[in-house]
Amino acid sequence: MLATELAAAEEFDGYSCVFCTRPLPQDKMLSLYFDKDVVEKAFRSLKGITQLRPVRHWLAERVHAHVFLCYLAYLLLSLLQYRLRKTDFTAESAVLELGSMHKVYLRDTKNRFHLSRVVTLTKKQELILKTIDKSLLNS
Repeated sequence: MLATELAAAEEFDGYSCVFCTRPLPQDKMLSLYFDKDVVEKAFRSLKGITQLRPVRHWLAERVHAHVFLCYLAYLLLSLLQYRLRKTDFTAESAVLELGSMHKVYLRDTKNRFHLSRVVTLTKKQELILKTIDKSLLNS
């Protein structure tokens, strides 16, 4: 490729063109364009950490229930991200870190004895739970 062809090809590098089929003011159009990033990140979260996969429902009630559960999952991820805002954790990394945490329940109905203990937490798990809600460590 000649230098002139290369210069011609690079002439518009770094420029973007945004257009809309409706008559909108420029600031409104740009705002709508950049707001789509929020929606795309929400879908990325739903497909990633919540492992959302295509579900084939044909009954309206089941479709509504599925959409509601997806919305609820994203709401919980958003709330978790908000609670973790002062830490280095993302909602996704916190969920993955807490995935190995479990609680053991022991119950003897004959002697009316019951006991529950959380298996020893890592420092990261303790920090996450303390950040979300300190009362989670006391249970």
